[in-house]
This record gives sequence, C-alpha cells and structure tokens, in this order.
Amino acid sequence: MTVGLPILNGTPFHARFETELRAAPRISTLQVNIGYVCNLACRHCHVESSPARTAPGENMDEGTARRVVDWALAHAGIETVDFTGGSPEMNPNFRWMVEELTAHGRRVIDRCNPTIIGHVDPVTGADYGWVPGFLARHRVGVVASLPCYLEDNVERQRGRGSYGASIEGLLALVDEGYGHDPALELNLVYNPVGPHLPPPQAGLEADYKRELSERFGLVFNHLWTITNMPIKRWRHELDRDGQLEGYMSKLMDAYNPSTIDGLMCRHQVSIDPQGRLYDCDFNQAIGLEMPGAAGRFLWDYTAAELAERTIGTDDHCYGCTAGSGSSCGGALA
Repeated sequence: MTVGLPILNGTPFHARFETELRAAPRISTLQVNIGYVCNLACRHCHVESSPARTAPGENMDEGTARRVVDWALAHAGIETVDFTGGSPEMNPNFRWMVEELTAHGRRVIDRCNPTIIGHVDPVTGADYGWVPGFLARHRVGVVASLPCYLEDNVERQRGRGSYGASIEGLLALVDEGYGHDPALELNLVYNPVGPHLPPPQAGLEADYKRELSERFGLVFNHLWTITNMPIKRWRHELDRDGQLEGYMSKLMDAYNPSTIDGLMCRHQVSIDPQGRLYDCDFNQAIGLEMPGAAGRFLWDYTAAELAERTIGTDDHCYGCTAGSGSSCGGALA
C-alpha cells in the first residue's frame, strides 16, 4: 500500500519488492507515541512536536493509556514498550504506565529529550527534576537525542541553549548510574544536520565517547545514527531551499537491500495518542495508517494478527534503507 507523496523521479519504493513488504512472524515491540507536546520545536522533527501541540487528541488521555497498558500486558510476546513523542515525560500518564509495565516484567524505553531532564518547563512551570531518579528506579532504557557533540551543530537543529541543557540532563542520568550500571542503558541518537546520510556509526560513536568524556565526564552505552526522513518539517525546509529532489536522489541511489530484514516496521507496531495503528512512527507522521486498519485501534487486534501483515510504504522509506540503514535502534547493516 502506498500513499503518493509528491516526489520525484526514480523507482518508487514499493517497486523494490516482487510482492509486498511484510512484517516478521512475531511482533515483539509496541511503540507508543504518547503525545506530540514537547518543550522544543526541532528542525528535523518528523512529528512536528512543539510546546503548542496541546490540542485534543494530540496527547494520550488516561482512558486510552489504560487500554494500551492492558493490551500490552495481555500479550506475552510483547517484550518491549517503547515510548516516544514529543517528550514522553510531559504526558501525565507516563509515570503510572511505566510503573505498571515494569512491575509486570516488560522492558520499557523512553525516547527522551534530554533538555527537559531536571529542568522546569518555562511554558507550563512543571518541574522535571523527578525524571532521572524515576527512570533509574524502574530500569527504563533511555534513548536520548544529541544531534552532535559540538554545540553549534546541536543549536542549529534544536535551538539556542539546547546543547547545555542536553548535557546537564544527560549528566543527571549518569549520576543515577546510567552508562555505568549494566541495568541502566543510555543510548544517544545522532541525526545529520544537513541533507546527507549519517557517517559510519561505529566511528562516530568513538568520536562521541571521546569528546563527551573528555569535556564533561559523560558516559553512555551506544550511539545510534538515524537518517532524517524527508517528511514534515525537514521536508518543508528541503523544499524551501531547493534541496528536496537532490536529497531524495541521494537516498534512492544509496538503497541497500540488506537493510530490509532489520527494518523496525517488520518487528513492531506504532500507535498514535488515540491508539490508531501504524507500521512506524514515520508513517504515523504522514497519516499513512496500517493497511486495512483505518478506523480501527490497537485493542481491535491481537499481537498474532499484527504479525506477517502487509506494511504500508512510500518513498520516504528510502530513508530507512539507504546506506547502512536507519531504524529506531540505529544503523542496520
């Protein structure tokens, strides 16, 4: 299934497959976009999060949150619940959802915006000093965006003051044992600042570890490189600057079939704040619902019914399959 984004010359992504791209025989991860509200409005944000995203339906309410937790706990094969946003911690249901899921043995990931950790949100006045200790107590895996180890590059993408706030937030996690305690995993995410593919992940990880350790005493487990998807804010910027076609050509030319087995859409499902189903968070951002699932919700299916499903694709999927590949867990090949 495709949904025609207005691009471009070259081979459509769906034509890369003899039949259709299909999910794996078992789904092990539920990715939950708990809300689009965030204290930042980053240039590359594919869901266009910002402090203004507070409209009804844009952040998960308690009733939906309870249905999501009940579903995850009812399916033993769902080993991991992966929270994303926005800033997940800004949703008032985040803490009790984490408590309930971890109490029943589920692995929880928080895709965290480190600028909010330990800080008071200037818009709402909410104090997020509780975040590091809470995450550590519940052994939550943290995935934190830090687009570069250099201040200028981070602030070009995330705004003035974001670099210092990010370092402070990450150090607060390290103080709780993240990066040291094997049970407290801290992974950082790199996104390119410009219209190019990420460099090799292993080499860049070594650079990050050296620079952040020497400058701040900051330690972490792994660096994950993620390609910027040509959708939403990043797409608008590329189009405005006359770079969209060139960027898409770069992605298409770098198509790597060895990345297909590891694609995140094949091993997980994604839901929006209302519980609607998508194959990934990128499809969610452009409104490309899971094929056959329009008007239905997570709790209308069993996990087994979501395995081996047909996956919805469009040409932005070249972003996940270009070069070394890109997924929620970094490079694929």
